[in-house]
Amino acid sequence: MNRVTWRDRLRYWFDNTMARGTPALIGWLALASGVMVVVVASLAVLIAPRDSAHNGSWPGVLWRSLLRTLDPGTMGGDGGSAAYLGLMLVVTIGGIFIVSALIGVLTTGLENRIAELRKGRSRIIERDHTVLLGWSDQVFTVIAELVEANKSERRSYVAVLADRDRVDMEEAIRARIGDTGRTKVICRRGNPLKVADLELVSPGTARSIVVLSPPVDDPDTHVIKVLLSLGSRRWDERRRPHVIAAVHDSANLPAAHLAAGPAARVIDADDLAIRLIVQSHRESGLSAVFTDLLDFEGHELYLRPEPSLEGITYAEALDAYELGIPAGLRHADGTVAVNPPMDTVLRADDEVIVLAEDDVLIKLASRRRPEVIESAIEVGTPRKTAPERTLLLGWNHRAPKIIALLDEFVEPGSVLQVAANRIDPTGVLAPPHHLSVGFTWCEPTDRPSLEKLDVGSFQHIIVLADADRDPEHADARTLVTLLHLRDMEEYLGDPYSIVSEINDDANREVAVVTKADDFVVSDKLINQVLAQLSENQHMYGVFMELLDPEGSEIYLKPAPGYLRPGVTANFATVIEAARRRGETALGYRRRERFHEPPDYGVVLNPDKAAPLTLTADDRVIVLAEN
Repeated sequence: MNRVTWRDRLRYWFDNTMARGTPALIGWLALASGVMVVVVASLAVLIAPRDSAHNGSWPGVLWRSLLRTLDPGTMGGDGGSAAYLGLMLVVTIGGIFIVSALIGVLTTGLENRIAELRKGRSRIIERDHTVLLGWSDQVFTVIAELVEANKSERRSYVAVLADRDRVDMEEAIRARIGDTGRTKVICRRGNPLKVADLELVSPGTARSIVVLSPPVDDPDTHVIKVLLSLGSRRWDERRRPHVIAAVHDSANLPAAHLAAGPAARVIDADDLAIRLIVQSHRESGLSAVFTDLLDFEGHELYLRPEPSLEGITYAEALDAYELGIPAGLRHADGTVAVNPPMDTVLRADDEVIVLAEDDVLIKLASRRRPEVIESAIEVGTPRKTAPERTLLLGWNHRAPKIIALLDEFVEPGSVLQVAANRIDPTGVLAPPHHLSVGFTWCEPTDRPSLEKLDVGSFQHIIVLADADRDPEHADARTLVTLLHLRDMEEYLGDPYSIVSEINDDANREVAVVTKADDFVVSDKLINQVLAQLSENQHMYGVFMELLDPEGSEIYLKPAPGYLRPGVTANFATVIEAARRRGETALGYRRRERFHEPPDYGVVLNPDKAAPLTLTADDRVIVLAEN
């Protein structure tokens, strides 16, 4: 074994100091410069004493040598003996090398610092901010919704942590969202699975944390890992933010709940989408209503404590707001009652579910309610339920659950015909209670195949997205199918309603030319729910109650059941007409604007006193049991 010499030790020590970066390099250059200046000044005093005395002796020569080190041009005015000028030349040449090296070190250090800043590795110091963990197309919808939700705030912050370049993330957000107004978006580069990286976005002082699904083959596994990473962090239980996440496979929901712990809210994305597809099959236009309810840009549902309403009934509470419409109650034990019985008495600890444009615009009535036009009220007859015939075009992983949920809604004797370009997948389904399920092989984009289905014999058609193809291609195939169905419907005389599943919301505006009755954009729906829950996690119970087949749901009922067609009244009259039927009126939908974006004819929470005239083809949006 070779013996370690003092030169090896010195070399090792020097290498370690040089590895410390820019400060160490600057220190060595400063030391070298100082040694050179001291040596030259000392030699000048010894070799050229007369010139040294003329220039202030050793201190003066030291100062002049330092100036020549920093500025080589200073030597141009020197005079004296050859020895003295030679020493000044040496210190000047040495200074050129030292200054050049110093400039290089400073430039490299500055570039390295800029690169570090670009990586976004500094910890943010904010409070009550929203943290988004991960990166996918979800981030743009969630941020856009949060920007809209916080318009009334003086200042709000959203922190994004993802394993991407910080500048690239910021540029993508600016390109897709634009001006974020009073909401500042802060991006940091890091792995959400690492506890140390989580600290970059200060989760301990956040208001809420949203875990986004990445664009990979198995996104639920990533989401569960992030939830485990959050669970391993030590939290201040007095101020712990609520965590929101979504899984796309219901089978992963128990594992996600276990990983998340009691402080988190994990939603079943597929379950929400399935519920909305089935509900929209029953009520055309329902997805447009839910889009407005979940979109912070329109009218949303808020939980509002109103102790002053203690002791009054829910029926009386419908008149209690000048701005806003009550839609139900959330009790102190966390249970939710949407459109409860009209004689339900409000308690002091109840929260009222209020439909309003913004939480700051909710206002209790301070004067007499708008006049109800009794002569305009139409006495509606309850809708008769009957067996239905439904055609399910296409097949994906959601289809079995759609069939099971549809079986809970329909009347006994109803028929569901599945048509898809695959081997019959219905044989493995659990036996339905109310439905009779059949199967026919069909290519949904092929007109002759569709014509063989006798589509005119069905009241409802559901078109599912093709999960075996990429989202854009699947949407293109869906559009072709819708065009065929609409053309066939015009020939047959409008016998059926069409509900279609769309992957990309950008394709919805293209799809309106097909004049399908409803489009369900699953991904956008989930992103909007995540944004809503990040603001108030208790809204989850409200949304699930609205989509539950038990109790009250949202219906779009013919306007003549509430107002006489063509008679001018106001929305207060509509509320009264609905109340007499045990229902809560939320708004209306104009028939002539069914296919016009962005609201598709939906008007929620209208002015109660403004003149209103509805036609026989319009719809009233109500909460009702059937």
